[in-house]
Amino acid sequence: MAIPVIDFSKLNGEERAKTLAQIANACEEWGFFQLVNHGIPEELLENVKEVSSEFYKLEREENFSHSKLVNLLDETGEKLENVDWEDVITLLDDNEWPSKTHGFQETMKEYRFELKKLAEKVMEVMDENLGLPKGYIKKAFNDGEGENAFFGTKVSHYPPCPHPERVNGLRAHTDAGCVILLFQDDKVGGLQILKDGQWIDAQPLPNTIVINTGDQIEVLSNGQYKSTWHRVLSSTEGNRRSIASFYNPSLKATIAPAPQLVEKTNPEVTQTYPKFVFGDYMSVYVQQKFFPKEPRFQAVRTMQQQKKK
Repeated sequence: MAIPVIDFSKLNGEERAKTLAQIANACEEWGFFQLVNHGIPEELLENVKEVSSEFYKLEREENFSHSKLVNLLDETGEKLENVDWEDVITLLDDNEWPSKTHGFQETMKEYRFELKKLAEKVMEVMDENLGLPKGYIKKAFNDGEGENAFFGTKVSHYPPCPHPERVNGLRAHTDAGCVILLFQDDKVGGLQILKDGQWIDAQPLPNTIVINTGDQIEVLSNGQYKSTWHRVLSSTEGNRRSIASFYNPSLKATIAPAPQLVEKTNPEVTQTYPKFVFGDYMSVYVQQKFFPKEPRFQAVRTMQQQKKK
């Protein structure tokens, strides 16, 4: 089994219907797929690789090698359960960015601009496949018209680990938000997704963008699309680069299954997913990220019921 690889450019040609069906199947059966010919210039992606690697070497590598995590792994012979073998920073529009690496800020700003456009195109495809009005998902997650959604980019590196059997690169979890767009390492693997009880490698392919659906897409689609468990394995070889961009709802956005999709389900089946404010969901998620998502849904359902009293 391999994660579906889909040519996004074919949405604009004679194979549009076939490509729409491939994306629908990937969202329903996998929760992950890889896009080729996604419209992001190759030159930009090559620049992102270059500045990210240079940034790690110049601004992060030495600190990581002397970190508490590295010392802890050296000192103990036990498996480390509640940590990840990951160096990470998060880029937002309004936070402080690294300034020592030449070209980093300009390149990553351009990259984030292109990735956000791609995220919105992917959401429009989901609208069409789910039978929703064009722009429905974007509007729901932006809490109406305007640009209120959260768009963050995690620049991660997973350095070589001397004892990969004793620490995860990143512990298994599902993502809280909407659409996640990952630009992963061309050569060094490690990302795995859980499919039918088996962990499947997300095969590294040059300059593809890996898409996965988060918990809020599962809710909005009333379970037609699922958020999928995934993890990163640590390794003795290579320094895996991973740049994940997250299109998440505004914290004020109210999330609920689309009414059209509730009507489509068996009338005898009650609505599975709750209606809630995304900020409330995140308050639960930060405490329970590495646990099953179903109790999170139940927790926000309870919170909404208490608010009504």
